[in-house]
Amino acid sequence: MPRVDTSSSSPSVAAWGDPAIIARCGLAPLAPTTLSCVTVDGVDWVVRSLSDGSAATTYGTDPAIEVLVPQRYGPAPLQLPVFTVAARALPSNGRQCT
Repeated sequence: MPRVDTSSSSPSVAAWGDPAIIARCGLAPLAPTTLSCVTVDGVDWVVRSLSDGSAATTYGTDPAIEVLVPQRYGPAPLQLPVFTVAARALPSNGRQCT
């Protein structure tokens, strides 16, 4: 999808498509959680539902990446492979999906 402008001036936010899939980098790492955790291409992600889609946040990385996926594109894990290289480059904090 083509990259689109965001309302954020932060270089750690990027968006693609219409409606936009938004990625935010540099977030605080997630604490242990009971939310759904999935592994995509060897990267663990915590996925939560939103009112019009879902959000996936790397789990076990510090810092974390969050990807917001509108419902139109289906479940967030289907869009996560394109973020694998960036997510694998992040330092691990030792947490994993169980």
